[in-house]
Amino acid sequence: MAQVKPSTQTERDAGIKNRKLLDDNVLLKNIKFRNIGPSAMSGRVVDVDVNPADPTEFYVAYASGGLWYTKNNGQSLVPVFEKENAYSIGDIAVNWTNRTIWVGTGESNSSRSSYAGNGIYKSTDTGKSWQYLGLNQTQHIGEIILHPSDANTAWVAAIGHLYSANKERGVYKTTDGGKTWKHTLMIDENTGVIEMDINPKNPDELYSCAWYRTRSAWNFEEGGKTSGIYKSTDGGNNWKLVTTASSGFPGGEKIGRIGVAVYAANPAIIYATVDNHNNRPDTALKKTDSNYVLANFREISKENFLLLDDKKLDSFLVKNDFPEKYTASSVKKLISSDSIKPTAIFDYLFNANQALFDTPVIGCEVYRSEDAGNHWKKVNTKGLNLYNTYGYYFGKIQVAPDDENKVTILGFNLELSTDGGKTFTSKDKVSTHPDWHACWINPLNNNHWVAGNDGGCNVTYDNGDHWFKANTPAVGQFYNITVDNAKPYNVYGGLQDNGVWYGSSATKDTDQWNYENPYPWKRMGGGDGMQTQIDLRDNKTLYSGSQFGFYSRKNTDGGKGISIHPMHNLGAEAFRYNWQTPILLSR
Repeated sequence: MAQVKPSTQTERDAGIKNRKLLDDNVLLKNIKFRNIGPSAMSGRVVDVDVNPADPTEFYVAYASGGLWYTKNNGQSLVPVFEKENAYSIGDIAVNWTNRTIWVGTGESNSSRSSYAGNGIYKSTDTGKSWQYLGLNQTQHIGEIILHPSDANTAWVAAIGHLYSANKERGVYKTTDGGKTWKHTLMIDENTGVIEMDINPKNPDELYSCAWYRTRSAWNFEEGGKTSGIYKSTDGGNNWKLVTTASSGFPGGEKIGRIGVAVYAANPAIIYATVDNHNNRPDTALKKTDSNYVLANFREISKENFLLLDDKKLDSFLVKNDFPEKYTASSVKKLISSDSIKPTAIFDYLFNANQALFDTPVIGCEVYRSEDAGNHWKKVNTKGLNLYNTYGYYFGKIQVAPDDENKVTILGFNLELSTDGGKTFTSKDKVSTHPDWHACWINPLNNNHWVAGNDGGCNVTYDNGDHWFKANTPAVGQFYNITVDNAKPYNVYGGLQDNGVWYGSSATKDTDQWNYENPYPWKRMGGGDGMQTQIDLRDNKTLYSGSQFGFYSRKNTDGGKGISIHPMHNLGAEAFRYNWQTPILLSR
């Protein structure tokens, strides 16, 4: 079967027109909907923009939940981007002097759940109305930079199509408020620009982070030799690669997403993060004295396997839920007779989930330049276990405007350095969700941050030691919902980033639950929640799961669940599970 071709821009534009026609004529428009939740987890934040003169006023942009506004420090938020032709956002920029908002549509984090947009929108009345500014072929916007003194000049970083090549990626510049655009940096049809920053003291000086990436349903190239940092000294009209082989910055086929941050007080100082997919020097994990771990079996020889301690091996097999027929004795017999390879245990257990985390790649590195990008030095003294294998999903770095040594980096954790990037400390707390995508540092109080992750918007006033959530928007990404036959009926569903939840259809999603216990929705599973099915005979037996086919059967009243994840025989080719594996319950 031939691969399905991506939709052309003409087809996408026609689809938008057809959707608007349906919106105007559909019978459902006369039905009044009410929000039943859940909102505790909010949804994936991709950007925040805060008023530096009054940091209780800010905008929060979501991966697929539009743009929301608060003027009370996140205690309540209202949507301001509901009726446009795109709901997925990549980046926002606000001119707080004239109150103009720029929105770049199409999430840039390049995940399976990242959806395309159709270009740039601008509002001059705090989101009451919007003007479409074009760039529809960019699909995914990484950054919008506004000129600090010229309201008509802006730059847009376009990472481009996620699942197909296109030339409309790179850097675009406007000098007339978005009426026209000039494509000033175009590298190739697979290399876009994911991040930008500007010298606030000299806005003719800009930096752009080029990123080579190609994605298909079965493969993802996360880096390439065209990834690097470009610099302009003439207002973004012309660009020069500064991360050359002699600069000290890494290069080559394994260089992925890059982030950049200019130090405002001394713009000659620049920080950058890079997702380095070259292998770590010490790829083999050390054996422990008391237990075997999966990595012990990655490259084990037949001879060494047969010398393994039977008691430890049996313990490993039981702990990892091997079928009862596989014992230390039986597995050694299979290997001794060459019926299976000595690495069969590793092959049996290693799956797409573990491939995300069990990785030999270097991952996140932090570099610093003290001469405006001409030369770079790696500053982190220890490895940063921040990206695992999916650095494409993160990549932001910030430096406090008034302290060159205070640096935050975003990945699975949010981490802080107070020594110029040499060492980092995680600022994740029990109350915060992992997977961070945005962080604003208050220029007047660098202990105050407004940050966003897969679980919403979070605010701290003490460098991340304590956080409170600004999570009133119910903008979670449901993959699936189903209902039971209870009265009133319950709703079950799996959410990207936020597990599996269920709650009563009679729920009224209000602030009242903050004062009552328990929360009316109940969480039934973690990870990326996927499809759900409920046994209508009892309205209690729930079949649900997470990414790559890890399903289970649970009773909503509690108790231990039973795993549902068919496995292949030891030594046979592994089953392949899709990201969102379907599940169907017979009636």
